[in-house]
Amino acid sequence: MGDFARRIESATPADRDRAVDALRALAILGVVLGHWLVTALVVDSGTMHGASPLRHLPGLAPVSWLLQTLAVFFLVGGLVGARSHAGARAGGESYGRWLRARMSRLLRPPAVVLVVWTVAACVMLASGVDQDTVRALCKLVWSPLWFLVVFAALTAATPLVAKLHPLWPFAVVLVVDLYRFGLDAPGDLAAINVAAGWLVPYCLGAAWSRGELRSRRTGWTLLLGGAAATAALVLWAGYPAAMVGVPGVAVSNLDPPTLAVVTFGLAQCGAALLLTGPLRRALRRPALWAVVATLNLSAMTVFLWHQTAMIAVTATGLWVGGTLPGLHTLPDEPGWVAARLAWLPAFAAALLICRLAFRGYERQRPARTRSLVVRAGRPAPPVAARRVPGPSRDLPSGRAGHEPNEGAE
Repeated sequence: MGDFARRIESATPADRDRAVDALRALAILGVVLGHWLVTALVVDSGTMHGASPLRHLPGLAPVSWLLQTLAVFFLVGGLVGARSHAGARAGGESYGRWLRARMSRLLRPPAVVLVVWTVAACVMLASGVDQDTVRALCKLVWSPLWFLVVFAALTAATPLVAKLHPLWPFAVVLVVDLYRFGLDAPGDLAAINVAAGWLVPYCLGAAWSRGELRSRRTGWTLLLGGAAATAALVLWAGYPAAMVGVPGVAVSNLDPPTLAVVTFGLAQCGAALLLTGPLRRALRRPALWAVVATLNLSAMTVFLWHQTAMIAVTATGLWVGGTLPGLHTLPDEPGWVAARLAWLPAFAAALLICRLAFRGYERQRPARTRSLVVRAGRPAPPVAARRVPGPSRDLPSGRAGHEPNEGAE
């Protein structure tokens, strides 16, 4: 571990903002642990269907406050996207070329998931697995991909939204919710919040890239103001306490995003900004930085395959030992939570296998060698001359001038 950590340390650019990578890693871990803890695959009369302990044990709602970290994803995405586009413009790179590079690295790994699970679904149906079970498993794997669709759309719109004040999309979410819940407007109107809701932290990230969120006062304002607004919406406006989707409930805070999840995201963004200083100091330790850097190198793989890992353990357990507590039973009692915690190491081991099998699809492919071209009155250096040697070229960037690993965002 010592030699590996030293290699990562020596390959890391001196001006790299390691706190950005740490925030991304924390967001990924939050999503993974959140799905593993609040999603159950219950076996009932030979059919497997999804269930959530949050529906049967509403007292667990605070778990969703800790593990619903999507706002941090979009905050970091806005920061890196705006810096990347600004760096591309400064280097004379066209918007089309910049966008193609971003989309290639963002969309290639999900394509593998879709292919693998399409084949798996066909095999299961052909072998006699009932359609409800196949539908439940595929939904569990494919439903998180909505995040990538929204992220890709916001990335494409970066030149337009990079200077947009976050209050504008926030106002859109507010108006939509007033129509939805105050005037009983048609539910189709809520779809606007899918873009507007996540545009708020994305715009905050873009503002961060311009140096507008540097003061600790801004971080505390977002944290305390967002937390107070969320508490008020939950206690007095009737919004659900859980910040994730709960099967069977009338209103979900996440599908589509509500005003409550947006204000909660503001609080998360404030906390993230306040953590940057301590994270930078902590990540001066090579061993800790090596862990963060390694996770970021496989961030997209971890995100895309963590549900598959849980399904693999669940199916193997059913095949080997039958119905097992915390794995196949209804999550309606505290004992289920304790049993599920005991299964987390098995999920992690299965995810490690998935990482080893599929991480190659996430790695950035070497850029094609280009001939010298004249830009700004002088020849531009070849691509190879501008890349950071060694493993640092694959590290996701938090600073302009280094090529980010978009799949990790």
